[in-house]
Amino acid sequence: MSTRILIHNGTILTFGAPCRVLEGQALLIEAGRIARIASREAIPGPFDKVIDAGGQVLMPGLVNAHMHFYSTLVRGLGKMAPSANFQEVLDHLWWRLDRQLSLDDVEVSAQVILLEAIRKGTTTLVDHHASPHAITGSLDRIAQAVKASGLRACLCYEVSDRDGAAIATEGLEENTRFAQRCAADRDPQLRALFGLHAAFTLSDATLDRAAALGRDLGIGFHVHVAEAASDVAVNLQQHGLTPTARLQAHGLLGPGSIAAHAVHMTDADIDLLAASNTFVAHNPQSNLNNAVGIADLLKLTTRGVRVGLGTDAMTVNMLEEARVALWAQHLRQENPSCGFMEIANTLFVRNPELASQLWGFPLGTIQEGAAADLILVDYHPPTPLNGDTVLGHLIFGLSQATVDTTICAGRVLMEGKRLAIDLDEAELAARSRALAERLWDRF
Repeated sequence: MSTRILIHNGTILTFGAPCRVLEGQALLIEAGRIARIASREAIPGPFDKVIDAGGQVLMPGLVNAHMHFYSTLVRGLGKMAPSANFQEVLDHLWWRLDRQLSLDDVEVSAQVILLEAIRKGTTTLVDHHASPHAITGSLDRIAQAVKASGLRACLCYEVSDRDGAAIATEGLEENTRFAQRCAADRDPQLRALFGLHAAFTLSDATLDRAAALGRDLGIGFHVHVAEAASDVAVNLQQHGLTPTARLQAHGLLGPGSIAAHAVHMTDADIDLLAASNTFVAHNPQSNLNNAVGIADLLKLTTRGVRVGLGTDAMTVNMLEEARVALWAQHLRQENPSCGFMEIANTLFVRNPELASQLWGFPLGTIQEGAAADLILVDYHPPTPLNGDTVLGHLIFGLSQATVDTTICAGRVLMEGKRLAIDLDEAELAARSRALAERLWDRF
């Protein structure tokens, strides 16, 4: 018999278009799904658990469309040389780091950030992993951390030719093996995409091999696209095509694929993304931090591109990322009155659509039959909270509030701001510090 959890007394925000505000409604969780939304009196017991959400807002667990779990252990690292451009950021930090990662580092990095995701109310993450000298089994180690956390994650390995042909082949094999595992297991916590770094570090031969494998597996691709101007310049110089056009020529764009960043796009590139129905993951904090520019969300969305929101590992707080996305778009457009709905839609409409597409059932929305991935946030609205004002409350108010309870697939992972999973946070942090010290020595 499945656990029945009743949540009542809160204000429900549904997300989706439009995002509805439901007052006086209770929500019943059963078999990991939202079984009923009705008045408290209309939902008969008995219940295994009753949660009183008085003074709280109940909304869907948040979705992160582009993440890098492996970057966790660089927090505070100061050993790299200063970087004058994005290529130097890669050379001085990220490519030095990923070559030193062990499988233990990979798993602990994921464990730490998944706990942070629980605390911030992010229940679904689409990750993009790299550890070129610890590839085989790396996705299993991340999956193990995901399983223990109770959250959901879509995983892939970042294939690149930058470390040689043998390592590229091993990356292709890791993607293939893990995707086959996911197809066989159909684990509701795990999904797979086929990971690629970026067109400027991939040969035509490797792109063709990845495309063939992805087609055979029936999955899309997760790849950085035109994050920096240098990506465009290298592809034009060496191949006569922009990164977007080159990926399209190799059959790597499409409705199942994610193009992360899409900052430096021509009109023709945008039309290719729109025509192929490729999903774009916008990562404004990372783009600002790396000084690579800001994607033109207004142009992308106006021309029909699906744009969601990722963090590129800068945070797991999706509401914080949405706020930064709005300020960044104001600066990009030199217009403080534009972009509000486009930014809101990335997190509250498009990310749920992406997660639902990847998992094959409704995620990131509150409706009967959807997955019971839910968060309770402490919030007493100081102004009217209704269908006309809800997005303003999410961006300007709820983004600053505290997540009290996190539930994924009907399992309570945090309640009363206390973790409810079998993992000692202090013990994990101590292990992470010890591994980080050794990693920094190697770095």
